[in-house]
Amino acid sequence: MSETTTDLPVVVIGAGPVGLAAAAHLRERGLDFLVLEAGPSAGTATRAWSHVRLFSAWGEVVDPAAEKLLAPTGWVRPDPDGYPTGGDWAERYLQPLADALGGRVRYGTTVTGVSRAGRDRIVDADRDSQPFAVHTLGTDGREERILARAVIDASGTWATPGPAGAGGLAALGERAAADRITYRVPDLTDPATRARYAGKHTAVIGSGASAFTALAYLADLAKADDGTGTGTHTTWILRRGISGSTFGGGTADQLPARGALGLAAKAAVDDGYADAVTGFRTEAIERTDDGRVVLVAEDGRRLAPVDEVIVLTGFRPDLSFLDELRLGLDERLQAPVALAPLIDPNQHSCGTVYPHGVNELSHPEKGVHLVGMKSYGRAPTFLAMTGYEQVRSVAAHLAGDHEAAGRVELTLPETGVCGGAGLYDAPAPEASSGCCGTPAAAETLQIGAPAHTGGGC
Repeated sequence: MSETTTDLPVVVIGAGPVGLAAAAHLRERGLDFLVLEAGPSAGTATRAWSHVRLFSAWGEVVDPAAEKLLAPTGWVRPDPDGYPTGGDWAERYLQPLADALGGRVRYGTTVTGVSRAGRDRIVDADRDSQPFAVHTLGTDGREERILARAVIDASGTWATPGPAGAGGLAALGERAAADRITYRVPDLTDPATRARYAGKHTAVIGSGASAFTALAYLADLAKADDGTGTGTHTTWILRRGISGSTFGGGTADQLPARGALGLAAKAAVDDGYADAVTGFRTEAIERTDDGRVVLVAEDGRRLAPVDEVIVLTGFRPDLSFLDELRLGLDERLQAPVALAPLIDPNQHSCGTVYPHGVNELSHPEKGVHLVGMKSYGRAPTFLAMTGYEQVRSVAAHLAGDHEAAGRVELTLPETGVCGGAGLYDAPAPEASSGCCGTPAAAETLQIGAPAHTGGGC
């Protein structure tokens, strides 16, 4: 890389937990950087699930380099044993961190493409010596081309949820029934959203943490003391069967809130607030004359009509704006080739993933690094701690400190369910993002709100 190229900034895509941690580590290393965030503030995706409480505690979701940067600003460190909601995480940590990084964080800037300057993906000549060209589009319609020495993509997977269709494509009729379908755990503290589900029959498709959360949340609605939830019932749709590992690690989980989440979902089924339908692979969604929907399986089974459908079948990376780069991705998970065997959800839960860094995140295109949820592709086993370790290693590598880049500085908490189908009794596309807590209304758990991801928890 030429001297001119090394003088350019490292472009970080996404001002979420891992993107901002990457910026903090780059700053600590004395490297210039620029964070590009499509939304209007730090943690835009995290704010989209502000009603959700993580199943990782504050002490596990604050990056060490970020904490050092925040300390002189008067920032008050939250109780490390407390469990933040997504809103807490954004307001009490992510936004102050972005503010501390100052003008190097740019909002309202969508990355539309990344390439080597003057080289499409076919061209070999002088490729590695060329800077990256990052094309952006502002909210004002202004286009810009930013040159960078390296690119760290921490844009996550929140914007690309999986469909209801079991084959990875939308089920027949899924788009036509869009007014009856949501792909997020609903915020039942919102009166309008609560009214949408209260007294209704809802189908929940999925078998990971987000599905557990929805089951617990809807069960709490059905049990509401004011009677507003009377008649609320859930049909839980799993593509596989129910086994001893379906509900996760339970009391054996070293992340207690994660274990409690699975137990809450089990209670929803055991107490009759949800019925489980197993081995059901959705092929079609049909409308009834009264506007409800019927789910149809590949084997021809038809379920009773439901009022609403909550699809929680995981997330997948948006790779479209990286199409001119030479990425080495696993054909199943869409994760870096060296990382994929370590995060395969058929073998691993969050806590059995070996900590990893730049060596596992490398691509044929030198200088580009997918980190955080983006690096996991379709695997649901991500934790924020893992992402922080990733960017610590990547920043050390970019600074030329290869000893630090190759060092492991993280020990992950384990789940009580490891090996085989592991924490997720389903194929990777069905498992949810597996990192957060339980419904805010689930007072029996004393840990808060429904779980899914926004960049890892």
